[in-house]
Amino acid sequence: NRRTGTATLLTVPLIGWTPKDRTRACGFSVSKYGAQQSTDPWMPDCGNGVRTDGTEITGNDPHDTSAAITPAFVQAWMAHLLGKYGNAAGTGVRFYNLDNEPELWDETHRDVHPAPTSYDEMRDRTTAYAAAIKAADPTAQTLGPVSWGWTAYFWSALDWAPGGAWWNNPQDRLAHGNIPFVEWYLQQMQADEQQQGVRLLDYLDLHYYPEAAGVTLSPAGTAATQALRLRSTRSLWDPTYTDESWIAEPVRLVPRMHDWSDTYYPGTKLAISEYNWGALDNLNGALAQADVLGIFGREELDLATLWASPSSAQPGAFAFRLFLNYDGLHDRFGDVSVAAASADQEQLAIYAALDGAGGVLRLIIINKATQALTSPVTLGNFRPAAAAQVYRYSAANLAAIVREADLAVSQTGFTATFPASSLTLLVVPASGATPAPTVTLTGTPTPTATSTPQPTRTVTATRSPTPSARPSSTFTP
Repeated sequence: NRRTGTATLLTVPLIGWTPKDRTRACGFSVSKYGAQQSTDPWMPDCGNGVRTDGTEITGNDPHDTSAAITPAFVQAWMAHLLGKYGNAAGTGVRFYNLDNEPELWDETHRDVHPAPTSYDEMRDRTTAYAAAIKAADPTAQTLGPVSWGWTAYFWSALDWAPGGAWWNNPQDRLAHGNIPFVEWYLQQMQADEQQQGVRLLDYLDLHYYPEAAGVTLSPAGTAATQALRLRSTRSLWDPTYTDESWIAEPVRLVPRMHDWSDTYYPGTKLAISEYNWGALDNLNGALAQADVLGIFGREELDLATLWASPSSAQPGAFAFRLFLNYDGLHDRFGDVSVAAASADQEQLAIYAALDGAGGVLRLIIINKATQALTSPVTLGNFRPAAAAQVYRYSAANLAAIVREADLAVSQTGFTATFPASSLTLLVVPASGATPAPTVTLTGTPTPTATSTPQPTRTVTATRSPTPSARPSSTFTP
């Protein structure tokens, strides 16, 4: 990671257990706990913890596989890393995830943590282990609660453990003032800082996998599924989009996270440390991935990590190259967000950025439609050069981002045709000084994309005004 300039996001255990050694061992040994419904075909003594009559084995010994740990275990691990690589402010591990999807421990780690996690346990484990991390390296950045998805944002595992219509009587949440879990968690982190004088949580970190059928971690699917995949990115931001899944309400995830942070623990940055829109081996998935990256930048998400990455030759990788290395010479999308709007963002999405020096405007335009679309693009408060460079990724060549003929640009913009299901990057140099910015969005026949640079602002988002307590940020996908 140091060689490639990659920041490390390291998951540390909060669960209180760690593998006791490198020997392969069974959490539910058949020889020790009796016959079970299924076993590991390569290790037949390792059962699934469910008896042949369907009841779960309880009272097993966690020491069969694991050793009990405390926060001191994490500090010892960090001492090794600090000694070898330095601290987070230097060249060491920068980010520490406070475990992973702890609401699922009673399923994924039932041999050592059979009880469902509660509000109180999440608070107590977070404060104990995060304090240990900060004591070992005060420059380290912590991320929590690393929740698995939608249900865990609002309730605890203890709430849903009874089954049935548990949401009508969520006992753990009701015992905590009927406050949704993430809101309560942030309140507790703020209260701890006020008492102890140390911020223990730097990032609100959630996982998000779209729940619409056939989208996440899935192949491209039918034409209907591919269209759904491209629509479902709206769940990240759009308050008018009702999620097309069992959620069946607007998710508006990143603005919702901003609201939570701003209201309950101002200054907390935002992370989505797992997400996946599927089909990364297909052009459809590349379109969705590029749209997601544009949304993350525009909506001021501070950190995101994809689960899991495409191979370097797959279309999904080209979505990242469009932002990070579109010409093979490591030129990249700008780091200063620019206000950009489309008359039909669902069909023809647009994102814009300036480089730090303010001399080059870059536009990424995503045609999600299955036919070519022609649209005028209006530039406001920007003096463009006479021509823009055009880089495109499309079905015409899935093995490369293609440099195409330059596009003529007037002082107010241009009109261009965008091929069906394509990603287009336009590089527009400035011809002179940029005047003081104003917001100018022009309405023209659909589909239309409008970009208005705002070079004096570090980040511009199509949201409500930014509270002064929110940390400023720049975006690098």
